[in-house]
Amino acid sequence: MADMIPVKERMKREQIPMREQSPNKRIANFKEVPLGYTREDAIKEAQRCLQCKNPKCMTGCPAEINIPLFIKYIVEEDFESAYLTILKTDALPAVTGRVCPQEEQCQKECVLKSTGKPIAIGRLERFVADWARKNHIHGKTDSVAKKDLKVAVVGSGPAGLSCAADLAKMGYHVTLFEALHKPGGVLVYGIPEFRLPKTIVEYEVNEIKKIGVQVITDYVVGATGSVEDLKKEFDAIFLANGAGAPRFMNIQGENMNDVYSANEFLTRSNLMKAYLFPEYDTPIKIGRKAATIGAGNVAMDSARTALRLGAEKSYIIYRRSRKEVPARAEEVHHAEEEGVVFNFLTLPVRVLGNKEGKVTGMECIKMELGEPDESGRRRPIPIEGSNFTLEVDMVIDAIGTMANPIIAKSAQGVEVNKWGYFKIDEKTRMTTCEGIFAGGDIVRGAATVISAVGDGKVAARSIATYLSSGKSLKKK
Repeated sequence: MADMIPVKERMKREQIPMREQSPNKRIANFKEVPLGYTREDAIKEAQRCLQCKNPKCMTGCPAEINIPLFIKYIVEEDFESAYLTILKTDALPAVTGRVCPQEEQCQKECVLKSTGKPIAIGRLERFVADWARKNHIHGKTDSVAKKDLKVAVVGSGPAGLSCAADLAKMGYHVTLFEALHKPGGVLVYGIPEFRLPKTIVEYEVNEIKKIGVQVITDYVVGATGSVEDLKKEFDAIFLANGAGAPRFMNIQGENMNDVYSANEFLTRSNLMKAYLFPEYDTPIKIGRKAATIGAGNVAMDSARTALRLGAEKSYIIYRRSRKEVPARAEEVHHAEEEGVVFNFLTLPVRVLGNKEGKVTGMECIKMELGEPDESGRRRPIPIEGSNFTLEVDMVIDAIGTMANPIIAKSAQGVEVNKWGYFKIDEKTRMTTCEGIFAGGDIVRGAATVISAVGDGKVAARSIATYLSSGKSLKKK
C-alpha cells in the first residue's frame, strides 16, 4: 500500500517510463508507438502519488477527473473502481489518456513537478481505460428519469461527444449530428493511427451510444439541414463542429498538384485509410522528399505519416526556433527518433515546380528572432539575402485551421467574430442566440482535445440550467 511507503521514499522514486516500439520498426507500420503500462508498471507509478490533502492536479484537469481517488484505487488494485471514477466526469478516458497534453495541465500542477518527476497521470488513465475495455467493464449510469426535452449536438468530435454524454446521463434525449460517415471528428480524421487507434475511438463512441445518445452520420448541418431546421425540433442546440477549414500560406506555387493541406493529407490517410493500401484504394501520392510547413502536433503527425507512407526524407519547416515549437515535446522527440529533419528559423517563400505542375523544390529564407509579438513569442524576421532552395517533391501545409462558415450561415442570430468563430459567453458557452451554445475549436480555434472536452462539460451544465428554467428554442 502507498500509505505504508514513507513520503520521502515516494518522492525519491523515478517516474516509471512507458515501453515503446523502437523507431526502426515503427516507421514501417501504423501501430501505436507507446505500448502502455503493464499492471506492475501502473501500480508502481501510482504508489508514487502523495495523495495530497489539497490536490492541485485536479485544478489542471478540464475533464474534472478526481485524480487522487482513481490513483488510490490503482494502488489498491481495484482497477474497476478507478475506471468508474474517471468515467464519472470523462466520457473518453482511453482517448484523453493518449492525446491529452497532461504535462501542460494536471501534471504541471502536481507537487512532484518541482522534483522533475510528476506523477504520470495520463499513462495511468490510459492503463485504467485499456484494462476496463479488455475486461468488458462498462459505465454504470444512474437510473435518471428521462426528460421530455431534446438537445441537438452538431459535431461528434471531443466537445460534442463530451456534451452529449453528460446530457444523456442527466436524462435528456440527445441527437448528435456528424457530417462525415464515421463519428469522432478530429479523433478519426486528424490524429494518426500510431497515436490514437481508431478502434479506441469507435469503442468509446459506442459506450456513449449505450447511455442513450443517438448518432446520425452523413448529415451536414448547413446543407442537409439548417440550424433553423434544428430549432424547430430541439429544445437546445450545442454547436461543436470544429475548425476544419485549412489555412494556406498564399505563396507562389502553392496550388500545384503535390501540395496538400494537412487536413486533406491526414483525412485521406486516417479516415479514408490510405495507409491500408491496397485493402483501401484511397488515392494519396507520396513524394520522395516531403516538406511539412509548421511545428504543431498536426505538423508532427503529417511529417511522421509521410515517412510511414514511403517518403525517404521528411522535413519540418518552422519559422521560429526549437524553443517556440508548439507541439508536445513527446511528439517532437518521437519525430526526431524516426528521422524527421527539423529546419528551424526557416520560412518558405515559394514552391517551385516544372511545366507539368509537379513540385520540384521550395525556396526558403532564413529567419532570426526579434522582439516578442502579440502571442508572447519572439517575432521571426527574415534575414536579407539568405534565400536557399530545398529539394522536395511534396509539400504539406500544417499552419493551422479556420472556421468553416457553412453552419454559421445557416444559424440566424448566432454571431461570429472576425475569424469566423462563434461568439459565446465564457461562463455558460451560450452564443448570441439564446438556447444555442457552442464549444471546442469552433469557438477557440485549433486547440487540444481535452480543452474541447472541458467545453462540452461546461456547455452541458449550462444547457441543463437553461432547460430546467422552462426555456426552450421551440417556445420562441
